[in-house]
Amino acid sequence: MIYNRCGNSGLKLPAISLGLWHNFGAGDVYANSEAILKRAYELGITHFDVANNYGRPYDGSAEETLGKILKKNFSSNDRDRMVIATKAGFDMWGGGPYEFGGSKKYLISSLDQSLKRLGLDYVDIFYHHVPDSETPLEETMAALDLIVRQGKALYVGISNYNSEQTKKASEILKKLGTPCLINQVSYSMFDRHIEEDNLFETHKEEGIGTIAFVPLAQGLLTDKYIHGIPEDSRIGRNSLYLHDNDVTEEKVNKIIKLNEIAKERGQSLAQMALAWTLRGDLTSTLIGASKVKQVEDNVKAIENLSFSQEELDMIDTILR
Repeated sequence: MIYNRCGNSGLKLPAISLGLWHNFGAGDVYANSEAILKRAYELGITHFDVANNYGRPYDGSAEETLGKILKKNFSSNDRDRMVIATKAGFDMWGGGPYEFGGSKKYLISSLDQSLKRLGLDYVDIFYHHVPDSETPLEETMAALDLIVRQGKALYVGISNYNSEQTKKASEILKKLGTPCLINQVSYSMFDRHIEEDNLFETHKEEGIGTIAFVPLAQGLLTDKYIHGIPEDSRIGRNSLYLHDNDVTEEKVNKIIKLNEIAKERGQSLAQMALAWTLRGDLTSTLIGASKVKQVEDNVKAIENLSFSQEELDMIDTILR
């Protein structure tokens, strides 16, 4: 595994991290979730990313599953090598005035419950999951600062913040004495909005790390959908977040052409897509997995992270 320094901090994250958005909830097979996480750790993935409402439709169940796996399989020495991250900001608890947002009430209550589900005294990174226009940014950042001072998190981060929002949040946190560690954003060959927003440049200026989620575009950037929609795919299983109308003829044609470049590089399309996200200033890219083999295959992306200018130009032409 390759480990990258996160922003201006001393923390290092693996180039490939494991996200628990899918396949770790109460509705999933525990033994499979356990096998995936154990194999990931064996392969050098030391960063595990979850959130308060992951595991839907059973909010919080992914944290419960992670807590159970950690308690059953890993020692305190293993925990000291791990970076455990959770988040709050999207809807939780099924209603009420504090079910989402960036208020101090919601963030601190949510993290207290997350720690109980995880069975941990602290998390390494706690994120505000999404900007909240109804709460003053100063209140949200003050809550993150307080959480670190309380010892409930070692570092704090933000997620889904654009360049302007990131600058404002970073300025407030610096004044409070708790710098923003990282921003978690969607980024893939099919979603390059952070490049257009100059977010990488903002992160450099502010000393913030960047971590990508859905780098495989919910599985579209694999060879899975080239010949139709498999029954065991997210679309085939009626995913909440990916639907059959996402697999357009235009997109499939792009996937086929990208797959040919990947073959010439000696990689699968998934491996190339992950390597592509890591070609520049990204700290880490978050994978999801429904099978152990997917983790094993995805980790091999780090075996070829270099792209020639010709390859990059060809990819850009396909993606236009």
